[in-house]
Amino acid sequence: MTVTAVRKDSQRLTLTIEAEFDASVERIWQLWADPRQLERWWGPPTYPATFTKHGLVPGGRVEFHMTGPAGDQSHGYWDVLEVEPPRRILLRGGIANADGTPNPDTTISTIRVGIEEVAQGRTRMSIEIVFPSTEAMEQILAMGTEEGLSQAVGQIDAILAEVTTQR
Repeated sequence: MTVTAVRKDSQRLTLTIEAEFDASVERIWQLWADPRQLERWWGPPTYPATFTKHGLVPGGRVEFHMTGPAGDQSHGYWDVLEVEPPRRILLRGGIANADGTPNPDTTISTIRVGIEEVAQGRTRMSIEIVFPSTEAMEQILAMGTEEGLSQAVGQIDAILAEVTTQR
C-alpha cells in the first residue's frame, strides 16, 4: 500500500493523506493532469470516477461523478484556485448536482495537493482537505472519506506499474 500516513486534525479541521511512490515528480503530476489517469484512481475501487470536465488551470473547473456498484452516482466538482506544475494544486469543491452545479446544501472544502521528491526516483504526494467547520468535518468523515481516499490513493501503484511494463 502506498499510503504512508493518514492524519485527522480536529484543531486545524484537516484530513491529510500522504503516500510515496517509486516514480518521478513529473510522473505523479500526470496522475492529476491527465483526466483518463485521474479517473483510474480517484474514488475507491467500488466507486470509480468519471471526469466529464477537466480544466486544471487557475480559474478552471473539474467535474466528475463516481458510480457505485448499484449504478448510483455521486457528483462532485473542484474549482481550481492555483496550479504550479508539477508540484502543487489548490482546489475548492464539494458535492454537485447531476448537472455539475454545486449543491448549496453541502459543505465546500479546500483541497491542497503537494508533490515532492523525497529521494532519487521517489516522490511523496500529500492530499490535505481543509473543512470549514467541525460539523462539516464530522459529516464528511462520516460519509467514509478517510477510507475512500486511502483506498483510492492505494490504486496508484498498479497504474504506475502498468506504464512501466508497457515501455
